[in-house]
Amino acid sequence: MKPIRPFVLPTLALAAGAALAFAPNVLAQNAPGTPQSVTVADPSGPPPDRSHIPFTLPKDIKWTGRPGQQETANLYGDPGKPGPYAVLIKWYPGNFSRPHFHDKDRWIYVVSGTWWVSSSNVFDIRKTYPFHAGTQSQDVANTVHFDGARMGEKEPAVILLAGVGPVKSVSVDENGKPRQGAGH
Repeated sequence: MKPIRPFVLPTLALAAGAALAFAPNVLAQNAPGTPQSVTVADPSGPPPDRSHIPFTLPKDIKWTGRPGQQETANLYGDPGKPGPYAVLIKWYPGNFSRPHFHDKDRWIYVVSGTWWVSSSNVFDIRKTYPFHAGTQSQDVANTVHFDGARMGEKEPAVILLAGVGPVKSVSVDENGKPRQGAGH
């Protein structure tokens, strides 16, 4: 192991101190003397200026698809068009996709519920593994998987899926080969 040069640690400490010195307002949020007595029981402030912080409340998110089976809500972008996108997918208990792959990587975060996933070419729900809320995953391009929510779950699995479009999804047979007319 190489010994640390004597000037490295003081230089790192100086750099860290300089970074903190340039961020006094960020650190001031917990500085002594700032009001810490406001709680969730106190009235809320006005909504943020939408030109500064655009937002959509849960009641205003537009879900499409098959209620009680699988629904999708586009948060931004479009998986079928060039550029970044993010969608919410809601899998209701007892509903699954069939084995398929995508031509590009996609990144997933399980927002709520339990999302069941398999990397098998053979559709068999017993081969699925539970990804609980808080789990992060990735659909690796051109690798087979299927997913959904098992019967008996108390709530739908809601996942946040992000990627860069356009992305193609291709259904496969039990050998992992694309089915005729499989792209969608």
